[in-house]
Amino acid sequence: MSPAAAAVDPPPPGGVLWSLAGDIRALLMLPAALTMQVADPAVGAGVDEHSVFRTDPWGRGERSLRSLQLWIYGGEEAAAEGRRLRELHRTIQGTDAHGRRYHALSPAHYAWVHATGFPVYRHGARYLVRELTGAEERKLYAEWLQIGRILGIRDRDMPATVEEFWPYYRTVLAERLEATVVVRELVDPTQPVPPPDRGPRALRWLLRILWPVLLPPLATFRRFMTIGLMPPDAREALGLPWTDAQERRLRGFGAVVRVVVPALPERLRYLPLARAARARARTARGPGRSGGVPPSPSGV
Repeated sequence: MSPAAAAVDPPPPGGVLWSLAGDIRALLMLPAALTMQVADPAVGAGVDEHSVFRTDPWGRGERSLRSLQLWIYGGEEAAAEGRRLRELHRTIQGTDAHGRRYHALSPAHYAWVHATGFPVYRHGARYLVRELTGAEERKLYAEWLQIGRILGIRDRDMPATVEEFWPYYRTVLAERLEATVVVRELVDPTQPVPPPDRGPRALRWLLRILWPVLLPPLATFRRFMTIGLMPPDAREALGLPWTDAQERRLRGFGAVVRVVVPALPERLRYLPLARAARARARTARGPGRSGGVPPSPSGV
């Protein structure tokens, strides 16, 4: 990573990304982004050969979520996390399903992994939060580029503007993505998943007992949300089916979520690192000032 990249700060409080990424609704969007990432044959091969997502899915998910939250809400820790990730990926290399050599830090692949977050946040917000305005989309993209710099992604490896992003995105969909082995596993509701191994002991024990009953509907819901919150053109590129009836169900689910989640108390609505960052932002504003965290310009 270049010194300039290491000095980049996360987006400030009150931005579009600040509002979206720490909200619990973002958890429903992340599987769609992950599936789009591993649809790149090089990324899919890297995950297939080097990731522990099959043997330790809960630990892998927890670590990935914490990393993402640090980029946005970690303050000075964000740059350190970006450096850690690059070092972690430095030795990940091999051959994809087509016999092509890959390296995890290849600019095209590393940039694509990051790029997927923008279209998924944009699309998912339409259902679970609200549709962003054009100005908000541009701000979200600019903030996502800023996060990319924290990760060591060079400006020349990502489109500079939203207007330049969409031709790049459509080219990747048309020329690189496919339903890799890992994509098929992520959307297969019959794949075995061990019961959660995090949380209070009594809860883990109860889940272990109930897991044979709970897993099938949870896996079906995961597939539904993964495919539904994936932008339609990406869904089509991967040959993932989506019906009008499923679209109506997703819209109905989103309508409920848009009412319920904003009514939750902050400790339930926001993820831990986001909650702590919001508390710091309130403290920084000083006593006697109403409104808590600076309001997002998006109103998300």
